[in-house]
Order: sequence, then C-alpha cells, then structure tokens
Amino acid sequence: MALLEVQDLKVYFDIVRGQVKAVDGVTFKLEKGETMGLVGESGCGKTTAAFAITRLLPDNGDIVGGTITFDGRIIAGSEEERSLTKRKKAKYVDQIMREIRWDEISLIFQSAMNAFNPVHKVGDQIAEAILAHEDISKQDARKRVVELFKLVGLDVGRIDAYPHEYSGGMRQRAMIAMALACNPQLIIADEPTTALDVIMQDRVLAEIRDLQRKLGMAMIIITHDISVVAEVAKKIAIMYAGRLMEYGDITAIFERPSNPYSIGLMASFPSIIGEKKPLYSIPGSPPDLANPPSGCRFHPRCKYAKSICKEENPELTEVEPNHHSACHFALEIFNGQLSEVN
Repeated sequence: MALLEVQDLKVYFDIVRGQVKAVDGVTFKLEKGETMGLVGESGCGKTTAAFAITRLLPDNGDIVGGTITFDGRIIAGSEEERSLTKRKKAKYVDQIMREIRWDEISLIFQSAMNAFNPVHKVGDQIAEAILAHEDISKQDARKRVVELFKLVGLDVGRIDAYPHEYSGGMRQRAMIAMALACNPQLIIADEPTTALDVIMQDRVLAEIRDLQRKLGMAMIIITHDISVVAEVAKKIAIMYAGRLMEYGDITAIFERPSNPYSIGLMASFPSIIGEKKPLYSIPGSPPDLANPPSGCRFHPRCKYAKSICKEENPELTEVEPNHHSACHFALEIFNGQLSEVN
C-alpha cells in the first residue's frame, strides 16, 4: 500500500470572474521512504497540490473532486466530507488533520524568510510545534530543539535568536528542523532552496538527502528547477496549467521525455555535459486558468499540436514501465516517429 495516493485531484478557487481551475485532475502515488519531485512553471498548481494534501487551502479554495489517501486513510474526498456544508466541512477537516498535520505530514514552506513569526524566537517556534502534538514538558521540548539544531547543522547557541538574526541559509535549515520536529512520515518541501546561492543550495540539498536516509521519510520536493529534482528524487511529476503532463521514474523521463512540454522544459536548462547549444524557449505564455483552453492545455504552445489536441484532453499513457505521458502522441514521440507541425 502506498503511503500517499492522490487520485484525480481537482482544486478550484472562487474569484470574481468565476473559478480558477488550479489543479484539475492530478494523479500520483508516493511509497514509504520515496522522494518525488513535483515540477513545472510558476502558477502551474504545484503549491496548491501541496496545500490540498495538508488541507491548508485558503477560504476561497476547495477540493471539488478526487481523493487523497494517506497511510490507508482518506484525508480528502470521502463520501462523508462531500455530504457536508462548507461550514461543517471546515470543522470536519480540522478534526481529521489535527493529528496528521505536522505529526505525520509536515511542510517546509516556500521562502523561510517569511515563514517564521518575526516577534518570536526561532527555538520557541519549533518547540511550540512539538508541544502541540506531544505530551511532553517544555524542558523536554527544548532538548528536542537542541537535537534538531545539531541534526541540521545549526549552532545551538542561536536557539534564542529571532528570525531576522539568521542568514537565509540558517532560516532554511531552521525551517527543515521545524518540519522534522515530530518525526513525520512525509515531508513536503515547497521550493526549499529559494533565494539561496548555489553553494548553500547544494549544502541544503545534501542535508535533506542525508536526513531522509537517516530517518526513512518520504518526501515531495516542489520546484520549478529540474536540476534540484535531479539531485534528490527518484520519481518526477511534471505539471502544466493544473494538469499532470508526465510522471514516473526520473531517469527514464530525463533520458526519454515523451511529452512536448517536458521536452521544452528540459531543453531550457543548460548542461555542463556535451556540446554547447542555445537554450530552448517555449513560445507563448501559460494559459489563464479561469478560462483555460479546450483539450490539451499545452496545445497553443506545442510544436506538435494537431486538431485532436484542441478537442480532447489526453489521458496519461504508459510509454514504458514506470513512465507515463499525457499526450495524444506520447508513443510516437517516445519512438521518434512524430515530426513538428509548426
């Protein structure tokens, strides 16, 4: 049984112009101890999917379809939840997530610069998470914070410092320490290396890998930087405009991408291996998710698009074991049999 199973997840936001279909039919699985990268352009729905899993959506956002199952328990999309009014649903979600959130699933928020409360000491904020979920004394919680600081390579003498007294890299490590506070089974890391220089980014990623091996946690790394995913993940899910475009084993997808969006995304990153060549730029812009295009949402920017792409939404097709692509011509692309149309 998978640790996390997301099935046909749909998350919509109510706005003045109607509904924004931020996540629209996303499906993936995560096994215990496994790492998956969730990548795509800004605004493609990556963070919304994470907030749906942890049930931290804002008031105007709602899970309108699909299910999320964690460790055998349905935490979103149950028949009981669907029968409730919006007000009762909020209470129901709070009840089922109180024991799960942070204790079994924790979140490393995007931009640790703003994730901490600026008027409270960092150590106190981490201890607060421990005290909220475990029946221990403040002294024992403090000892746990000391252990966590050592685990992530932070100077124990900085426990009583305020967030503004930390550097960017220190805040990021403190955020990781907070995520580890209750020994969760799953950590969702949303842009964990944002605003860090490449040297500090490499150090933080190395620490994440080491901690995962030591503690046996599963992890979802959310980023628009596929080089980060290549360094830490075994599985990858590529999103575009709220939908999953390609999903599966990271080696297979990196070596044999079978979706036009994945191909363009990977060609836009430089490589230090092989001959130098100009970087590729995907033409156009991501669509308005309040009024998305019909059929495949990538078709207005796709060099392979044909009439069927404008009319029908492609399903995930298995092109090889542990490698799926949502494209009408996935098999032809995989086998090198499709030529560009425009």
